[in-house]
Amino acid sequence: MRTLKILLTSALVKGLVGQAVGWALGYSFVALLRALRGLPTPWLYEPAVAFGAIISLLGFLVAAGVLADWLRWIVGKKTELKHGAPAGQPGWARYINVDTNHKVIGVQYAITSILLLLVGGYFAIVFRIELAQPGMQWLTNDEFNTLFSAHGIVMIAGILLGVGAMVNYLVPLMIGAPDMAFPRLNAFSYWVTIPSAVIILMGMAVGGWDTGWVGYATLSLKAPLGVVLFLLGFWMNGFSSIASSLNMLVTVTTMRAKGMTLFRMPIVVWGSIAASIIQLTATQTVGVALTLTVAERVLGLNFFDPVGGGDPILYQHLFWFYSHPVVYVFVLPGLGVIAELLPVFARKPLFGYRWVALSSLGIALVGFLVWAHHMFTSGMDDALRVPFMFSTMLVAVPTGVKFFSWVATMWEGKLPKNPPTPLLFVFGAISIFLIGGVTGPILGTIPTDLHLHDSYWIVGHFHATMFGGYIFPFFAALYYWYPKVTGRMYKESLGKLHFWLMLPAFWVMSIGQMSVGLLGMRRRVADYDPALGITTTHILITLAALVIGWSVLIMIYNFIASARTEPAADTNPWGSRSPEWQIPSPIPEFNYVTPIEVVGEPYDYGLAGSVYTRTIAPAPSGD
Repeated sequence: MRTLKILLTSALVKGLVGQAVGWALGYSFVALLRALRGLPTPWLYEPAVAFGAIISLLGFLVAAGVLADWLRWIVGKKTELKHGAPAGQPGWARYINVDTNHKVIGVQYAITSILLLLVGGYFAIVFRIELAQPGMQWLTNDEFNTLFSAHGIVMIAGILLGVGAMVNYLVPLMIGAPDMAFPRLNAFSYWVTIPSAVIILMGMAVGGWDTGWVGYATLSLKAPLGVVLFLLGFWMNGFSSIASSLNMLVTVTTMRAKGMTLFRMPIVVWGSIAASIIQLTATQTVGVALTLTVAERVLGLNFFDPVGGGDPILYQHLFWFYSHPVVYVFVLPGLGVIAELLPVFARKPLFGYRWVALSSLGIALVGFLVWAHHMFTSGMDDALRVPFMFSTMLVAVPTGVKFFSWVATMWEGKLPKNPPTPLLFVFGAISIFLIGGVTGPILGTIPTDLHLHDSYWIVGHFHATMFGGYIFPFFAALYYWYPKVTGRMYKESLGKLHFWLMLPAFWVMSIGQMSVGLLGMRRRVADYDPALGITTTHILITLAALVIGWSVLIMIYNFIASARTEPAADTNPWGSRSPEWQIPSPIPEFNYVTPIEVVGEPYDYGLAGSVYTRTIAPAPSGD
């Protein structure tokens, strides 16, 4: 009963109730205005639903208490940051309430990310079972369209939250800071993602949408009502990204430990900087595209519909100016994890550290110059195609720097003969990201893209990029920092089972997707011609997807069970030089009881006498 009471009085439950109340109030307000004008309000009237969704966000934030400190400050009341679980409640209650500690927020991001990935993965398995055989077995076309559309945006939201988990938990620790620069803004950034995810999923209950995650106009102007909630939820999630990226950049700029110059920062921090620059700048443009689409649909304005003088190509420019760089938001922290872990296990310095650090910024910069390679078939001016083709090829240069560094770091290193789970996932990430890398230029060159555009080749390429650049590094990070978060080791046998199920299953899935694409299979379709001879491959893709799903469930079981049963972990089980591994587990509330000073290089593994950080001795007190 006590546990139930804690749950029911938590910020999470209060927020969800507040969201429902806010939605009702927003909907009723529009209905009241129409009633005053003598107009009827049909059930699920689109402007009322949209306004209700907007007010529901405020309802969630107010009821959860996310805005409480700011509201008190506005009226002149003093506010102090609260630390620890709510009074009289166990420690785990922190994770379902508003908390400003960056470590708690990082764990909140991670758990929410995994939950969304499970939901998005479930959607994929459902429509993959439909695709295992030609013909329509148990889904309608509309149901299929909604499932693959929801799969895309839910997975992307889950990945963004996973990036937030890594950045929030690791960056302050790695730079020797006690917390993020703006702890309240940090909590706000997380809690916005909950109602935004609810709004997106609610779109499935009011007709769904058939636009894919891209929401292309003019299709989005004709889609069912659910597309409005998808667009609004997408917009709200982007708002969270902007706020969190600003916080991260200020934190790294102003709160690094003494002696930590830019080129003494861990590579994960460099990747987080590059990702945050993209989030802070490019997210604005997709926000504009989503706002204009909702305004055109709900308010009757005209921006994209050519019948009224609009330009649908404008939507694509706005959308892809964000949505191609956002791929690097996913992968840059993941590639940073690879570069962070390899020197630890190879016991030698990271090869070309400065080049690797700058390559993250190079990828971010070039990422802003390639968006239109998504539009080679859209009727774009021919004069623009060639420059975008060459800029797309240019991305291979900073990416290649990372690959060469990884290989050189492993070369003649002292890699363990029985690699632990984090290292296995690093190896898997490199192999899969290589598949994504070599299949990308084929889509960036005009002649081949014209043939492969909208085929399953793109599905296979994109999944390889996401799994190699984010999913596998994310799992590597979860296993690697699990002892630091929980103070206990995980079950190594279950971790390796997870890896050896997931890696070959993904190879089968991704290569199978590209194979059927070459044979004529279009993406975003619910059926295919049996004469293509791809049924067996589709069965293998579906089985591989199921195996991937099972392997992730094994990981979740491993983490939950190990937190209770496994022995306490050593303070530094991996022999890392990074600052967070030099302090006790679990980590103190403000990270470093004694401030640290950086006196050496971060990756000088295997060099005798090399020291990266040391504690600053307190000044002697006067008489």
